[in-house]
Amino acid sequence: MKSLTEHLWFEVPHRRGFINITPKIGELVQRSGIAEGLCLVNAMHITASVFINDDEAGLHHDYEGWLEKLAPHAPTSAYRHNQTGEDNADAHLKRQIMGREVVVAITKGKLDFGPWEQIFYGEFDGRRRKRVLVKIIGD
Repeated sequence: MKSLTEHLWFEVPHRRGFINITPKIGELVQRSGIAEGLCLVNAMHITASVFINDDEAGLHHDYEGWLEKLAPHAPTSAYRHNQTGEDNADAHLKRQIMGREVVVAITKGKLDFGPWEQIFYGEFDGRRRKRVLVKIIGD
C-alpha cells in the first residue's frame, strides 16, 4: 500500500467563505500514483469545515443564509463561549453542522464522485491561517 500526506493552507480574508478545493485534491491524487484507494480531506481547525456538494453560487448563498439563521454571529453576547474573550462561538456551531472531513473513493486514479459533487473548504472564522490535511492511501 502507498500513501501521500499533504497539508493545504488557507487564509480567507473575511469571516466566512467557501473555496472549491476539488482541482487541488485531484492533483494530489494524480501525484500520489494511487489507482485504487481512499482520499481523506480533513479540516484541522475547529472553526473550519470540509464538505461535498454542488459548486453553484445560489447554493453557497443559501448555505450562508441558512447557517446564519441556525447560528447567528450576533449578538455575540448570546454565547457562553464568547465570554472567554472570543467572538466565534457561531463558527464552532457552523463547523459542527457542515462537517469536519470527507472521504472520497479513488477509482482508476481519479476521485470517484457522483454527479455535480465537488469538495469545499468552508471557513466560518477567517482572517487567519488554517490547515487542511489530505491523506491518500491505496495501491
